[in-house]
Amino acid sequence: MAYDYDFAVIGGGSAGYAAARTAAGLGLKTVVIEGGPQVGGLCILRGCMPSKTLIETANRYRTLRDASEFGLYANDIGYDGTAIIARKRRLIKEFADYRAEQLESGKFTFIRGKARFTDPHTLDIALLDGSAQTVTARSFLIATGSVLTSPPVPGLAESGAWTSDDVLDKAEIPKSIIVLGAGPVALELAHYYNALGVEVTIIQRGEQVLKGLDPDVAEVVEQAFVKRDARVFKKTKLIRVERDGERFRVVFEHDGSEKSVEADALLNALGRKPATAHLGLDAAGVELDDCRIKANAHLQTSVPHIFAAGDCTGPYEIVHIAIEQAEIAARNIARLANQHPQLESIDYRLKLYAVFTEPQVGTVGLTEAEAKEKGYEILTASYPFNDHGKSMVMNEMEGFVKLIVEKNSREILGGTVVGPHASDLIQEIVVAMRFRSTAGQLALIPHYHPTLAEIWTYPASDLAEELP
Repeated sequence: MAYDYDFAVIGGGSAGYAAARTAAGLGLKTVVIEGGPQVGGLCILRGCMPSKTLIETANRYRTLRDASEFGLYANDIGYDGTAIIARKRRLIKEFADYRAEQLESGKFTFIRGKARFTDPHTLDIALLDGSAQTVTARSFLIATGSVLTSPPVPGLAESGAWTSDDVLDKAEIPKSIIVLGAGPVALELAHYYNALGVEVTIIQRGEQVLKGLDPDVAEVVEQAFVKRDARVFKKTKLIRVERDGERFRVVFEHDGSEKSVEADALLNALGRKPATAHLGLDAAGVELDDCRIKANAHLQTSVPHIFAAGDCTGPYEIVHIAIEQAEIAARNIARLANQHPQLESIDYRLKLYAVFTEPQVGTVGLTEAEAKEKGYEILTASYPFNDHGKSMVMNEMEGFVKLIVEKNSREILGGTVVGPHASDLIQEIVVAMRFRSTAGQLALIPHYHPTLAEIWTYPASDLAEELP
């Protein structure tokens, strides 16, 4: 059968563009279909870039507030919420316009519309101009990302609570806010408001903030919020949300009793779910796990010529992993087209993760809990920032670095930073792990003094294998 295209990508975000660029470069006739009102995907429009823009503003304001520590005077400081959002909009427009230029470069076809499978090789597209189009393809990548979700808490849906999308475009800075959730999005936006002097209350259902990280890391982040006068409630059960005029009230169970908190604003940051409901996956035969697309290590779904990447499949909702998945999927599709017997698999050994709170968190590889689950015998060593020269000079002394190594070989299995510039400091361990470095090899690498990066030499030396 003759198809319109060799490869059709559903979704024009970071993963979709990466797949299309890769496939077109390998000679596949490619089309990208994007149905959102704007081009750019979650990372550019409503995720990574806008949130980090606001957080950078908050961090600079916090620096001004702490100026006296450095013998500086910064009197009568303030902020303009409208100007903060105007800067964010300007930057995001530049990023989105550039992505649109990439998608419209002519290297592949770009169609603006919502796609739905009618069979395993056919898409019906409702074009944004109101017309319709049918496209057939030999193979597909689904990269539709995720959408906001909300638990069925009485009164929450009707309360008018903000979502992360709202906050990222909200010029209004409330005097107080309740944040539901304690994942990365919740805590980053809580930090944004807390740094601007807003009274922040965080309500978390689980046993710790930042579920999935080692408890010692989560504890540092939580205590940093508490130190800056935020309230944190863990191990709660949400009972109901009430609205009294312009005030919000959240009623919840905590420590065996019913409690309530009130604030001028309420942020529902309780998660996202894969955006798959509109795709007609039943008609294509693609299997789901709840609403998440099942995919193997080659990124193939239950239908071998249909692949998936990014938040719609997981297992990690992180943009650089989505891009890696998409590029591997595109290369595998080219292999299938050329009847290549061997498909490429994705390896999550270098799983990288960062949270832009204050202090920041950066991790790569396995946590202690994950390493033990996998049956490794491990050794760990850490070193605190409050005993490190450069961080003391910077007055950024919260947190520590930690290395996890396999006991016998001393190969580095994972690393964590909770502290200043963690998202940058963790990159050194990514490189070390990429080349399967041992702790001893890392310890021998020269580090300039005084720098934040030299802190890695201390746990590396503690864990170094014995020299022959």
